[in-house]
Amino acid sequence: MGSVKNVVITGGSRGIGHATVKLFHDAGWRVFTCSSQSFDSRCTWSFGADTHIKVDLADEKKTEIAIIDLKNKLNGKLHALINNAGASPKSPNGGRLNVLSTDLEEWHRVFSLNFFAPLLMARGLRDELASVGGAVVNITSIAGSRVHPFAGAAYATSKAALTALTREMAHDFGPLGVRVNAVAPGEVETDIISIGTDQIVSNLPLRRIGQPEDVANGIFFLCSSNSSYMNGSEISINGGQDI
Repeated sequence: MGSVKNVVITGGSRGIGHATVKLFHDAGWRVFTCSSQSFDSRCTWSFGADTHIKVDLADEKKTEIAIIDLKNKLNGKLHALINNAGASPKSPNGGRLNVLSTDLEEWHRVFSLNFFAPLLMARGLRDELASVGGAVVNITSIAGSRVHPFAGAAYATSKAALTALTREMAHDFGPLGVRVNAVAPGEVETDIISIGTDQIVSNLPLRRIGQPEDVANGIFFLCSSNSSYMNGSEISINGGQDI
């Protein structure tokens, strides 16, 4: 029987991240989570709070401290890093923040969490990833390739940048034996879903909204041996929204 595999998942407290934590845990992986939320005692993961780090990944210094903590816990081996944490700010009335209405400070915070945190995490854990030929999966978005009716300008631009970063990382991490890919979700049913999403869903070829588990399954595939020759790819999981 092989040794237990380690996975680090950022933003694992809800939505896609939470579904991904459950999937990896149920598959027998040792799951380390990084989130701005404290560990919820209602979660019944076998490793519990010992593998959770509360951290604001939009803060570079705090992220670097969290990476040191992770390195001490991982014992030199990281089989997968899932960069899922992200922010999609809205206006006070829940509307879309466009280029003209988004404060520059908000742009900085969104890019710090959505773009720079994945970069810092991957670079900081490169040795642990390389030691076992690990995989990195960045969570991008359908909003990174088009103007979206709900996703704001800063969010969409940061996700487009993350797609480009995935390509660059695949090129630079590849010689280390580390694969880097991305998953780009479409409309997914979470607790932060926007009003009006049902109008988009009604026009999807599959006529249903995505579930967090749909995205989690794609992430798991990219971390498995079934995708061993995939590097620099971005998988769209959106029910045909981009057809």
